[in-house]
Amino acid sequence: MSSEPSIRCAGIGKAFQLYAHQNDQLKQVLFGLWKKFYREKWVLHDVNFTVGKGERVGIVGRNGAGKTTLLQILCGITMPTKGVFEVDGRIAPILALGSGFDGLLTGRENARIGAAILGLSRKEVDARIEDIAAFADIGPFFEQPMRTYSMGMIARVAFAICAHADADVLIVDEALSVGDEIFQRKCERYIQEFSRTGTILMVSHDLNFLENLCDRVLWLENGVVREIGAPAKIIADYRSAMMSGQPAVVQAS
Repeated sequence: MSSEPSIRCAGIGKAFQLYAHQNDQLKQVLFGLWKKFYREKWVLHDVNFTVGKGERVGIVGRNGAGKTTLLQILCGITMPTKGVFEVDGRIAPILALGSGFDGLLTGRENARIGAAILGLSRKEVDARIEDIAAFADIGPFFEQPMRTYSMGMIARVAFAICAHADADVLIVDEALSVGDEIFQRKCERYIQEFSRTGTILMVSHDLNFLENLCDRVLWLENGVVREIGAPAKIIADYRSAMMSGQPAVVQAS
């Protein structure tokens, strides 16, 4: 692991705009300079941390803690309301697997488009498409429209694309909870192999997997970094809080 940062978050905060009435969003566009027609829902508050090149960092937290929103910011899917972040290198974002696929296109067609979006050239896609098909391992369905797929099959194709993207940084959000057990074990093996050379930031409820894989674990609670440090300690503290029903930390932005 290098001391040079691969991921840096400084003062990251994220607020979503919530509208009480259907036409309030239009009012905000038309009259927003004079009046606010929404209320803010803050999901992240002043998040600060760095991940070194080659480091493996896990994220734990209750549902609604802001974990997915944080990963979406780092992948460029949404922007922070305040603060700055940097990610050095090509990202393979394993988030909401398959959410961007076109159901009318085949698995092969979606794989080609997805790989191109992740930065692969046409020549690179041509060279890897059969490896992507083999990793997904869905047989003749790879040539069928994705609207005929199960969620597990969609997840297989999505993960297979990310696994062949030549990424420097792997950002994973609960990918292992989708698909059958054989596919889950394949994903785990890939993540373990990737960890030898790349940087990993990963959300998972599989605490044992995180403890065995990660160099550090970050505990996010109500959008606040509650603890970050050695996996054994953070996971023990987190488990203790969950079992005791300890109230969540709340911090106003």
